[in-house]
Amino acid sequence: MKTTPYYRFVLVILLITSFLTSAHAFQGDKDKFVVVLDAGHGGDDSGNTGNGYKESNIALKIVLQIGKALEKNKDIKVIYTRKKDVFVTLRGRAKIANDADADLFVSVHCNAHNSSANGTETFVLGLHANQRNFEIAKKENEVIFLEADYEQHYEGFNPNSPESLIGLTIIQEVYLDESIRLARQIEDNFKSQQKRKSRGVKQAGFWVLHNTYMPSVLVETGFLTYKKEGSYLNSKNGQSKMSKSITDAILAYKKQLDQNVGENIYQDTSTKTAEVEPYIVDNVVFKVQIASSSKELAPKSYNFKGLSDISRIKIGNTYKYFYGYTSDYNKIKQFQIEARAKGYKDCFVVAYKDGIKVDVSEALKSGSN
Repeated sequence: MKTTPYYRFVLVILLITSFLTSAHAFQGDKDKFVVVLDAGHGGDDSGNTGNGYKESNIALKIVLQIGKALEKNKDIKVIYTRKKDVFVTLRGRAKIANDADADLFVSVHCNAHNSSANGTETFVLGLHANQRNFEIAKKENEVIFLEADYEQHYEGFNPNSPESLIGLTIIQEVYLDESIRLARQIEDNFKSQQKRKSRGVKQAGFWVLHNTYMPSVLVETGFLTYKKEGSYLNSKNGQSKMSKSITDAILAYKKQLDQNVGENIYQDTSTKTAEVEPYIVDNVVFKVQIASSSKELAPKSYNFKGLSDISRIKIGNTYKYFYGYTSDYNKIKQFQIEARAKGYKDCFVVAYKDGIKVDVSEALKSGSN
């Protein structure tokens, strides 16, 4: 059967996922907590220049201040994807983080829009919940076209194609709850410490987040195209305050890890409060399969560790039990996090289209048009 570049792209992701996930499990053996700081754009790629301000310069200044503050902690090692105004490829940024076996990847940017939009927003990898999120990801991903050999290194990935973004979610999915936790802390700090307008935690298909094998976030510190906000971000005071909020979020994230050595702190259900926008797929229902048994149990919460909204089907002599029922893919991922928190470690998402079970990837593909 002839394969398209898209399916080759997804196949490669599937083949390497298990290896990369297991390799990352040994991070606890490192002496220091490694944070990779990524100042967006640089060199010939200035990013957006709303109101005459230069995104690449502002992002770099904020990142350098974050790094300087983090380096005061003897237990943290800071690595930069760039420390001056130079161009670094998206794959180069991801490689720096992966080669360092980093514990966190934080990419800093400034936003732009042809309206009076303003405020901060922090992204984790996921399917675009709306057209605007897709356009933001598309804008950041299109930097690959500045690379002369991009077709060789990004085979099968097209920044302009919603289908390509589906494949991006597969690897980073294992780190989604951790990424959301950090993103939530960053946005909370912007709002509480600096009194900035927070647009929340969102999901979109950023290539650089997909290709980093650790919890990763992309921070949009504000809109340069909104004059008042652009002026703030271009000022020393604004850059200092924004860097402090991000720094404090990273330190809080690390502190929580240190207090829960040997435990999975992401098993609590607080991540379900993250402001992740809906991703509705018409004519498709998603569920989380939490158990499979020859024993018939009543689909009641007391049989399933307090989880409600349980359903059951019988296939042959086996009963399958599911948690949740929704056409919102992002919502079912939150349900999966909740199920894992209750102890269903091996639970997974399933999809039904017009009542017939289909692969989740196929369901999402049909919903991306």
